[in-house]
Parts: sequence; C-alpha cells; structure tokens
Amino acid sequence: MLGYFTVDIPIFVQTKLFLTNITTFMSNTIEFALIGNVAKIALNRPKVYNSFNREMALALQARLEECKTNTEIRAVYLTGNGKAFCAGQDLGEIVGENAPDLTKILTEHLNPIVRLIRNLDKPVICAVNGVAAGAGANMALACDITFAAESVSFIQAFSKIGLIPDMSGTFTLPRLIGMQRAAALMMTGDKLSASEAEKIGMIYKAVPNEELENVAFALAEKLSKMPTAALGMTKRALNASLSNSLEEQLDVENTYQTAASKTEDYAEGVASFLEKRKPIFKGK
Repeated sequence: MLGYFTVDIPIFVQTKLFLTNITTFMSNTIEFALIGNVAKIALNRPKVYNSFNREMALALQARLEECKTNTEIRAVYLTGNGKAFCAGQDLGEIVGENAPDLTKILTEHLNPIVRLIRNLDKPVICAVNGVAAGAGANMALACDITFAAESVSFIQAFSKIGLIPDMSGTFTLPRLIGMQRAAALMMTGDKLSASEAEKIGMIYKAVPNEELENVAFALAEKLSKMPTAALGMTKRALNASLSNSLEEQLDVENTYQTAASKTEDYAEGVASFLEKRKPIFKGK
C-alpha cells in the first residue's frame, strides 16, 4: 500500500498521440479520455508522484466501472501524468486526527481497484512512465500487459516502513518471478530497473522513454480491434488457472471455448479467413 518518498524520480519525456475521435474527462485526480475504442486513464496527482488518496482511489474505481459497462470501450490504457506512475499510498492521508486506518484504505480504496482490473472483461494495458513504488508497483503488475520506460524503477517499499506488500503483490509477484525473487524484493525493498523487470518476466517490455506512450498505446489500440469477447474469456481463464488443477482448467477451457464459438466475432473470423479478407470484429 505505501510508497516511499526518498526514491529518485526519473524524468519521463512524454510523446503525443496524434489521434482523432477523442472524448475527454478531467477530474482533479484522474484524467480520462476515450480514444476510438480505447479508454485512456491517467493518474493525475503529479505533485505527489500520483500517490493514492481517497479521492483518486474512488475516482479510479469509477472510471474502471465505466470501462466495464460502456460497450464502446474495448481496451483500457492505464498510465500516470508527470514524472511518476504511482508512488503508492499518500502518507499524508494516514496521519492526523481523522485519518483513515489501513483497513479502511485497503478495503475501500485499493483492493476494489485490483478486483476491477482483474475482473474487467477487456484487456488492461499499463504504461509505467515513472517510478512505481509500493501499491503503485503492484497495481501495474495486476494489469494484463505492462510496459515500462527504461528509466523506471519498481520498488516494493513496504518493508522500509514496517508494513507488508498489498494490492495483490504477495499473490501476483511470486507467480510472475518465483518465490525467491519475490521474497528478496519485498524484504529488502531494493529497486529493480525496468530492463531487469523485463528480463525476469515481471513485466512484458521495457522500452525507450520517448517511445513508451506510442508503443504501449499502439498495443491497446490493436487489441481494441480484435475479438474482445474472446479476449475477455481468455482473461477469465487465466484468472482461473491461478488456483485450478489441470482437470479443472480443462473444464474452464471447454466452457469458454464453447461460449466463444457462439460469438459474432468467431463467425466473422471464420468467414474472413475463408474469404481471404481482413476481419472486422465488434467485440460481440
């Protein structure tokens, strides 16, 4: 949950997306834009390295809920504004006379975000534009496909202030990189570079800073034009695989493959293959 504010924040040089059909929404804490069929969500508390307070956490939940219900949205692109992706929980919020306790922060602010990301039947692409610490690092790992700028560091900062990793970190990280590496990163709180994160399978790709937004958004845009009903079922099957036996997982595949074979996108995919043309998928 908690970030650590003595880290060096690398500078990220943002590129511009020259796209049309853009609908935008701006709050104090979350920037939201519908670009074609991709929902771009940017954490927007750059002065505090996009650390979570209640307002931003609830605003992010609301935007993810909209992504779930809005049929125009077929993929999600998550990033941060400014020099950081997310430095975890804003420490300033948890001190003071009326400060929420950690149980409230986890149950009302942070855990619902992980559930929304993992249960969203649409691909969530994360572009880590700057340091990702504490809950910020673990939120990035909860996404389906994660890119990071080469200058980025990931930090499991919890041990530095006497807490344990949260926001699904203890679930996700050992499954990505193995128990030994996960334990070392979580117990030491050492930084891990983006290139090393890619090397050990923690993220999908590390890319040059100036290419991050274009490269990551291009994948989100590509996926938004694919048979997203099947992509959502793939995501559900992957979620189930984390706790299933082989026999149970074969049954899961049977269920979702049967469902996928009844979609309009499957019919279009087969027809376009036989007719030797490019398919036009609608996510139905």
